[in-house]
Amino acid sequence: MGIIPSRNLESQRREENGITYFDRGVITGANGRKYSRFAIQTHFVKRGEDQAALVEKYVRPLYREGDMLSFGAKVMCMCVESVKTRDEVKPGWWANHLWRFAGINTTGVGMHEPYKLQLVIDMCGLPRVLLACACAAVTKPFGIHGVFYKVCGKGVGGIDGFYFRSSFDIYKEMALINPDNPTELCNDLYKKTGIPVVLMDANDLQRDQLGKSDGFPLTDEEIQDAMKDNPSGQGDELTPLILIRPVG
Repeated sequence: MGIIPSRNLESQRREENGITYFDRGVITGANGRKYSRFAIQTHFVKRGEDQAALVEKYVRPLYREGDMLSFGAKVMCMCVESVKTRDEVKPGWWANHLWRFAGINTTGVGMHEPYKLQLVIDMCGLPRVLLACACAAVTKPFGIHGVFYKVCGKGVGGIDGFYFRSSFDIYKEMALINPDNPTELCNDLYKKTGIPVVLMDANDLQRDQLGKSDGFPLTDEEIQDAMKDNPSGQGDELTPLILIRPVG
């Protein structure tokens, strides 16, 4: 695989038709297919913005026939308002105590925050969360990770936010919950724009495909190949829209 080990943003920066984007280079998949990826910079998307309008504003000026779009899950959450604010979550006794056993917080991913853990309790129920904590405690010494999220289910692994180190203050006070109808959202966006869409919850640790529009040109494995080096980036790059362009 042709993975980009580090990014020099200035060398990747491009402007075309009034749009700023970053050329993430060409990556080769396991089956030999190659893809160019263009990370398109947007404004900071707020709650309730129209996702189709974002595509028309930022993607359309760069789009070529045959291109596909990876739409960032966090931005979709903001658009469809699949969010919870701190004042909507009230940490109880269990959340205020269990979060301390989540381990060292170095990535921002996890239950290292009572508000976030309370949100999971609200979604899954306390018995399931206690079971998940017990299973995680038993398996962690053996190097098995992610058991808590598997036992909880209901997409709790996709919850993001309530994180004091976030580059954006709003994410310190808000949590985003991956929508429960990702395929429907992709199909609706495809119908409105004519651009094949896959909804991705991606970071430098994993690339979770939540859904894709009907007839999307790539298989799930090819999507993973194209997104393997997380071209959407991290932090404050504001590049949630990735134009995937097959090469050759």
